[in-house]
Formats: sequence, C-alpha cells, structure tokens
Amino acid sequence: MHVTRLRIHPVKSFAGVDVDSAEVLPWGLAGDRRWGVVDASGAPVTAREKNHMLALTAELLADGGLLLGERSGAGDPLRVDRPTDAAPIPVGHTRQGTALPAGDEADAWLSARLGIDARLVWQPDPRERTVNPRNGGLPDDRLTLADSAPLLLASEASLAQLNTWTDDETPHLDMLRFRPNVVIDGDEPFAEDTWPFVDLGDVRFRITKVCDRCVMTTIDPETITRGKEPIRTLAKHRRWDGQTWFGVLMVPQSSGSIAVGDEVRPVTEAVLTAGEHTA
Repeated sequence: MHVTRLRIHPVKSFAGVDVDSAEVLPWGLAGDRRWGVVDASGAPVTAREKNHMLALTAELLADGGLLLGERSGAGDPLRVDRPTDAAPIPVGHTRQGTALPAGDEADAWLSARLGIDARLVWQPDPRERTVNPRNGGLPDDRLTLADSAPLLLASEASLAQLNTWTDDETPHLDMLRFRPNVVIDGDEPFAEDTWPFVDLGDVRFRITKVCDRCVMTTIDPETITRGKEPIRTLAKHRRWDGQTWFGVLMVPQSSGSIAVGDEVRPVTEAVLTAGEHTA
C-alpha cells in the first residue's frame, strides 16, 4: 500500500489543498487547521452551518500568512498576516479557550461571503489544546482547531466499496467529501479500522478510533449542494453506536515528513523508543 494523496486545510471548513509532501508535527500536518472562523460571540462557524465555506480557499504563504479567495475566482483575494501581536479573544472551540483575531479587513471579507458577523482567528500554540479522551486522546496528545484528532486517514478501497453500496442513480462519491489528510490505496475495504498503528514512510501514527461522520459529508464539495449520501448508505452498512463511520483518526508518534508515494505499513504492535513521543 502507498500514500496516494495528501491534503491540508489551512482554514477549518474551507476547501483543502493537495500537497506532494508535508511536515509531520505532534499536532498534525504543518499548516493544517491553525485558522478558523467564529461568530461575534466566539462560537465556531463551520461548513455544517455555512455550506459556502467549502467554496472558499486559503493558500498558505511561506511566512505563515494566508491568501484568501474563492474557488469561483469571484472577488479579489485578500492577504492575511498571522496576528502574532493581537490580543487573544475567547473562542468556543473545545479545550481551546482563546485565539488571536486576524483583524477587521479579514472579518469584513468573511462576513460579506457568509452573511453573518464572522471573524477569522488563528491558533498560536497547538500545544495548549488536548485531544478529547473520547476520541482516543492520551494526556500528551495535542491538536490544532480540527474537530477530533490531528489527522484523518481514508482508503480508496473503502471508498470503492462504499460506491458499490450506493444505488445506481447516485453518482460516485468523491473522497473530498470526507476531508482526509491522508489517502491510501489498498485491496481490502475498511482494513484500516483494525490497525492500532500505521507507518507512513518513516513516521509512525497511532490510530485512535474510526471516524464518525456528520452532515458535512452530504455536501458536494464541487457544487455546494446537499443530499442524502453518503450518510444514507453508511447507515445501512456502517452504523453502530448511533453513528455512521468512515476513515480513521490518527495521532503522530514521531516527527518527520511524509509524501505521496510513501509506503503504508500497518503495525499490529508498537513500543515507543527513545526519540519517539506520544504527540
């Protein structure tokens, strides 16, 4: 098996970006979900509520700033610098507390496109946010503004199986609906559900749980229209504990880098050695 695709999402709930390689940090891939959107009260805003966020883009610049835009090319892009000198504001991301506001210009750009009083915020230090134990987090696991874990891995074989389960009138579902960081090939659908650890290239990851899927997967990332799939089909074949499931959540166990083409090696048992860490 090999890594076939890597993606980062510089702003939580915006369109993702394909990359050929990525640095692995204790809290995930470098540049992934360090920025987010909140409303006037500080409550997180995601594409679950504002579907149009999936049509917004964010290019990560070399200095850590962003270039905001729209997939349609409409309007002028906006450069946003990291707000390192801004005063923290309260945010509602669980176990986060505060974040740094990007400023009035970014807020106005977002608000005009989302139709609400929106603010762009940046997480200055992911070491302050822990992974929820309900998602398999251990005391030293750290997290960006992602929902549940530092990374999500999904399998092309599992998606192919899901597409065979859907009815003949349903177009094949695209992997982008599931917003993975890592996509792998393979022959056995849902084999990843059973792996306790996996090595991608030279970096080891601990798989914390299978990922429960929400309504965001029912939004077509190209047309930004909503339907019933894949939740309808997953509910028939992949439903337990009152949820539907696809992909697995992962925490890095060592630092390094991974790239498209890297070998994927499931590890049934693993003992941390000197130089490794529980991220």
